[in-house]
Amino acid sequence: MPAPYSFGIEEEYFLVDAQTKFVARAMPDGFLKAAKSALDGKVTGEFLQSQIEVVTPPQTDIAAARAELRDLRKTLAAIAGEYGLAIMASGTHPTAVWERAQQSQGARYDAVMDDLQMIGRRNLLCGLHVHVELPDPAQRIDVMMRMLPYLPLFIALSTSSPFWRSQPTGLKGYRLAAYDELPRTGIPELFRTQAEFDSYIDALVRAGVMPDSSYIWWAIRPSFKHPTLELRAPDCCTDVEDTISIAALYRSLARWLVRHPERNWAMNAVSRAIIVENKWRAQRYGVNGDFVKVEGDGPVTVARMLDRVIADITPDARELGCLDEVLRCLTIVANGTSADRQLAIFAPHQDNHVPGLRAVIDWIAKTTLQ
Repeated sequence: MPAPYSFGIEEEYFLVDAQTKFVARAMPDGFLKAAKSALDGKVTGEFLQSQIEVVTPPQTDIAAARAELRDLRKTLAAIAGEYGLAIMASGTHPTAVWERAQQSQGARYDAVMDDLQMIGRRNLLCGLHVHVELPDPAQRIDVMMRMLPYLPLFIALSTSSPFWRSQPTGLKGYRLAAYDELPRTGIPELFRTQAEFDSYIDALVRAGVMPDSSYIWWAIRPSFKHPTLELRAPDCCTDVEDTISIAALYRSLARWLVRHPERNWAMNAVSRAIIVENKWRAQRYGVNGDFVKVEGDGPVTVARMLDRVIADITPDARELGCLDEVLRCLTIVANGTSADRQLAIFAPHQDNHVPGLRAVIDWIAKTTLQ
């Protein structure tokens, strides 16, 4: 990463049949090689062959990041079309059946699948990851710990997974409910120093649980490959503008926490327990819900929490040149997320799920490339 607060975005997509929009069981021969060639290596395979991930290069300009991500979606979709495929951006595919998915080839994937068993085979889920470089990589553990109260907000803003196996789940964000079956996921413990984090990693490595910290899949983590703090909680957003807004919010908030080392430093076991509860509430209710206040004096709506965060970080967003994108998070709350739109499209078809799910799938596929 070339500069403090530079950022990168990773999006995971479903590979689907171009005609039916049903999830592809396997990746066609030659497709990934063609995609890597066309996208200069900014695309990777995923744990299951039904998924693929794009990776933006480090950016400092939000407009450049938007253009890059739009181009990645468009170019990848064009390559996919040559193989009879399309891409869809959402946390879950409404009709996917995980039993049909095939694991990708690779020694790492083999080892993970051997460890996870059925839980690995069920991991037919797509997320959004945002990397931000801090001025000093040694700050990552401290900022990660103090970022925890905001993770439910990022989850609420990104919900795009209300369906699972052709059924409405009743949740706006079902993806994390499924993903948290994996070990070493969810909200990190309250590690306050690099030494504490290193001791935890060292214990697991020495015990043979994992070879390195890249096998930590928390909702936020210090990246193993890059000198960044990686947000992993959000669903993959169907609308690319939602992705950009969430990335801008996270980047600005990271800068603000670096400049305010006292904020959230006094968190304790009660604070973390409340964060875990708010994570659930974000998954269940999305932007229409409310959170338990850490101070213990009643609830706060998602909208109100976002207002307070934006009031804090406005100088940082302005300095980073992404205030307009941060402010667009207010539009996400007002208009709803991908999950809200999916459920609105499905609502007239409660008595017959088939046309409702068909309409939802068509909308996701179209909006992915808008």
